Amino acid sequence: MKSILKISLTAVLLCLLSFQATAQTSKYKCMLQMSNYMGEGAYIVVSLVNAKGEYDKTLYVMGDDKKWYKTLKEWHKFYSKKPSDISAKTGASVTGGDRSITTIEIEDAKINKGYKLRFETAVEDHKYYTADLEIPLTTQGIAEKTEGKGYIRYVRLSKI
Repeated sequence: MKSILKISLTAVLLCLLSFQATAQTSKYKCMLQMSNYMGEGAYIVVSLVNAKGEYDKTLYVMGDDKKWYKTLKEWHKFYSKKPSDISAKTGASVTGGDRSITTIEIEDAKINKGYKLRFETAVEDHKYYTADLEIPLTTQGIAEKTEGKGYIRYVRLSKI
């Protein structure tokens, strides 16, 4: 009887520890406005990068034809080394002047810890931008509208 009690208590303790280890996340509405450019739809990847600028995680990919992922050169190097199922995080590419509204999920522990959201863009037969736009993952950075340098005009996040 005592061994059953010990096993039960151990199981409960493991469940509690597992629950604590699960990362708390918050959802953000991501409104992306494209600049008015001529050409095909842009492939855009939204990545979480650490303070050293290294890729940590893919949060969203705009463009669902995998054959074009290699045009997002820097992200593709990361993705090729650590392929993951991103099918639940993909949507259509976005053309010049269009607006896209998506939802991204960010671990709360990454806020105010030196991380950034990087928006990398590529358009067929046009210039490639490794960091078209970067948003510092700070309380203030998330609240501000951030201007892009290439195909993205701006991005605005709002917590859901």
